[in-house]
Amino acid sequence: MTPRVAERLTIHVQDAVAQQLRANRETAGGNRLRARAPRRFRVIEGGEHWVPSTQRREAIQRRLLAGADVIATTLALWLVLTIPGSGDQLAPLLVLAGMPLIVLVFKIAGLYDRDPLRIAHSTLDEAPMLLQLTGLYVLSVTILQSVMVDGTLGGDQILALWATSFVAVVALRVVARWAGSRAVPAERCLVIGEPARADRIRQKLASSGARATVVATFGLEGEDDIHPLDPSSVRTIVKDLQVHRIILAPTTAESRGVVELIRIAKGAGARVSVLPRMLEVVGSAVEFDDVDGMTVLGVRQFGLSRSSRTLKRAFDIVVTSIGLVAVAPILAGLAIAIRLDTRGSIFFRQVRIGRDGEPFEIYKFRSMVTGADARKDELRGLNEVGDGMFKISADPRVTRVGRLLRGTSLDELPQLFNVLRGEMSLVGPRPLVVDEDALVIGLDRSRLHLTPGMTGPWQVLGARVPMQEMVGIDYLYVSSWSLWLDVKLLLRTVRHVLRRGNV
Repeated sequence: MTPRVAERLTIHVQDAVAQQLRANRETAGGNRLRARAPRRFRVIEGGEHWVPSTQRREAIQRRLLAGADVIATTLALWLVLTIPGSGDQLAPLLVLAGMPLIVLVFKIAGLYDRDPLRIAHSTLDEAPMLLQLTGLYVLSVTILQSVMVDGTLGGDQILALWATSFVAVVALRVVARWAGSRAVPAERCLVIGEPARADRIRQKLASSGARATVVATFGLEGEDDIHPLDPSSVRTIVKDLQVHRIILAPTTAESRGVVELIRIAKGAGARVSVLPRMLEVVGSAVEFDDVDGMTVLGVRQFGLSRSSRTLKRAFDIVVTSIGLVAVAPILAGLAIAIRLDTRGSIFFRQVRIGRDGEPFEIYKFRSMVTGADARKDELRGLNEVGDGMFKISADPRVTRVGRLLRGTSLDELPQLFNVLRGEMSLVGPRPLVVDEDALVIGLDRSRLHLTPGMTGPWQVLGARVPMQEMVGIDYLYVSSWSLWLDVKLLLRTVRHVLRRGNV
């Protein structure tokens, strides 16, 4: 390692990883753990902890996922074959044939090779692909049973097998990833790039719940600063710190510098992830096109087409109507509790800025004392967000029932009526009050091309996102919209609310 590299390298040892490994050692016994550890593991941090190699981590994850897929589809097939009419001799042979078949289908599709390329592993993100591949698996099973054994699968059995296999695979893949995260310590990452971006990456990994931690950073000020990072220096860092992944956050837009960084990182033997500045503008909804060997990136037009708007609106109406029927008793009970707790209106109305800058009144259950807005100026010193937004954790204006409503997000339920009226959507950019909206200027106002939502990416990340970051998040949501993205954000909102309620 060159003196300049060693001088500028900052190592951040993570307490969470150390505590987990220490607990494992105390449970199993230090001597036994040391004796059983494979040779590919190396003792670090004073000989106290074992850190698996990159190849070992990936092998464990692949085997857990493959095992989960086999168990899920085997159970689904065996369950469906108990439906009358399949024939007694159909089950054993077909179940045995289906076990390697699902692994083959998923392997060809690359499902076992995606996790090593990703930092955050989400089964929800791959659900559309799982739906297609389980359909292909069911089709293959149907063909096999017609040539291997006597008996037939009826149409109801085929549909049941598809649905059961999909649900079982999704559920057991969640369990497998959870087990994998407990079987090995968090992925150790080295960040190479601008110091400010390296700090942001570290914060994002910590807040996202990803099983990854930054153990070292190397700051680069520009393309000229790449030269001290010769391959031998990076290999030394990766080996000494047991780095699994190198995250590149280059500052230069010149392709030669970025390519050089990627070649150096790949030569060190670790997994490589790149944080491209371009995707902060175009989002993830892009298409790679091959024009006679030349790769071209196709960027989708900003905003939604008329058909996409119609689809989004239909989804809002159907889900909201079902939701209102389901939560009607809860709405009535909360209204009575608010009336008994303090005097004042049951609902709180506030002017927000909607699609294309049109103002509308948002409905919420009242969670504060009457006249709370008049006390806003005297409490600005307690504001925890700044940059034009106003949020206080222990707001003295909140009532007793209001604390329950806010902690569970039940105060947002009346916004379902805003959704039915077309003023809001279930998922969309955050609806801002008038004074907050006035701070959003220029091209950032393109976030208003979509109807504001009850929830959105800002809700999943937490309500105390700074204004500038929230505007960027909303921009990427608009530029990358899909119906499946709305479904994912709704499911993640439920998870976020449940986690917050347990804190």
